[in-house]
Amino acid sequence: MGFNDWSRYMGGLNESLFVQTAEAMVAKGLLAAGYDRINLDDEWSLMTRAANGSMQWDPVKFPRGLPWLTNYLKTLGFKPGIYTDAGNRSCGGFPGAYGYEELDATTFVDWGFEYLKVDGCNMPDTSEAAYKTVYGKWHNILSSMWPNQMVFSQSAPAYFASEANLTDWYTVMTWVPQFGQLARHSRDTLVWNSTNYWPDITGWDSVLFNYGEEVLLARFQRPGYVNDPDFLNVDHFDHTDDERRSHFALWSSLSAPLILSTDVLNMTAVEVEYLTNRDLIAVNQDPLVQQATLVSQDGTWDVLTKSLYNGDRLVTVLNRGNFSGDLSVPWARIGIFPDDLPTPDSIVVKDLWAGDNITLSINSTGLTASGIPSHGTGVYRLSNPSLGDAIRTYPTGMIFNTYSLHCLTDSTSGSVTWGNCTASDAQVWRVRPDGHINSLLNTNACLTAWKGNAVSHTSGCDAGTSNRWDYFVSGNLVNAGVSLCLTEDQDEGGSSLASLAPCGYLTNEQVVALPVGVSL
Repeated sequence: MGFNDWSRYMGGLNESLFVQTAEAMVAKGLLAAGYDRINLDDEWSLMTRAANGSMQWDPVKFPRGLPWLTNYLKTLGFKPGIYTDAGNRSCGGFPGAYGYEELDATTFVDWGFEYLKVDGCNMPDTSEAAYKTVYGKWHNILSSMWPNQMVFSQSAPAYFASEANLTDWYTVMTWVPQFGQLARHSRDTLVWNSTNYWPDITGWDSVLFNYGEEVLLARFQRPGYVNDPDFLNVDHFDHTDDERRSHFALWSSLSAPLILSTDVLNMTAVEVEYLTNRDLIAVNQDPLVQQATLVSQDGTWDVLTKSLYNGDRLVTVLNRGNFSGDLSVPWARIGIFPDDLPTPDSIVVKDLWAGDNITLSINSTGLTASGIPSHGTGVYRLSNPSLGDAIRTYPTGMIFNTYSLHCLTDSTSGSVTWGNCTASDAQVWRVRPDGHINSLLNTNACLTAWKGNAVSHTSGCDAGTSNRWDYFVSGNLVNAGVSLCLTEDQDEGGSSLASLAPCGYLTNEQVVALPVGVSL
């Protein structure tokens, strides 16, 4: 949690900006709420290195120097961070760190920095293997600097996210959790003057795009590492108030970094109030670090869930539509199954925006998100009324191909296909600890392997290896009986079959997302 200058100010950074922003964050209660990092981004340096090869800060922008600035920020209670680039030049054309990694790391620590963002522009070799070598080198250097290790923020995945074949993107995502604490996985959130660069993209388009990339990657997130969908540019000029609040609520639900890139000095009391919402920040900072995953998606409504460290359950409802509305979410879609799991007679539901609690009988139909405005988000924390007791749940939600975005779809006949996501019960799947998987459409049938395809059948619920499905961080869902991967395949008629095939290496047709909480 903290502040970065880039999305709001780009190259317009200087000493006064950071001093005044830090002081405003203290005065407005942002520091007290947990926003305790202040990070410099690109264009802080001179265009050349010093004679000894070390980086030089721009003395016009930082007349008292970066060591003075970091010391001042620390006296206020902040942890300072800085930017560099893995290549020969930064994205803005300033000196990159390629070949100078150890010198630069030592310099940054000597200057007092505790966080390092390493971007990925202008690499001499743009292959995935080259990025792994360079970022691995950074990992080794930073790890050796104990007790002065900087938090390592990696931008490598963003340089592979837009390829037609996502194998390299998936590959990078497998190694960034080993190297650092967070990684930016896709494109930047829109900068303030975005119309100069992308006149046809709105701020809300940008939020939804990065959110859409984030939900593909929940399997990588764990304590010690988080996926980074980039900054909270909540004062982008074309955001509505509801879009600003949704940006914050979604990032909080995803346990994503809450790094503001906004004009803090002119932040209104209303903006401060929602950005310091204690309940949403608690969800974001929950020690379990689960990334909320999709229960359902139909083009208008997204429903996401995750579990929290104390046993509570989170439900987030996003209205993508153009009109306000209500949405009912049955208990089963939240992962609550009273017939199978110990369940209290009632559930306490807290609306994290309003702060109100209501108690719902488990015999009711479930939770209703009421009056969610266009592009607004409802966030609810569900608790067991018996203090200290958890709500027992099964991981429940969509199983979808992270390339095509097609949902695994059951049918009353038992045939299983891939199709557009419609939020039907046929596309909401429960994953049991023993590896059995069934849809909410056919609760007495489970996925099993039959003649080279995945089908839904009562025999699939029988005990035994042949009906167990194992999920891997690679994104492969493997039938343990035949050791084949769930695959999206097109038959001659054009329908999308849920077939089983030998597991390839991170192939588009075999990487799928499952509900959070499934064992990897």
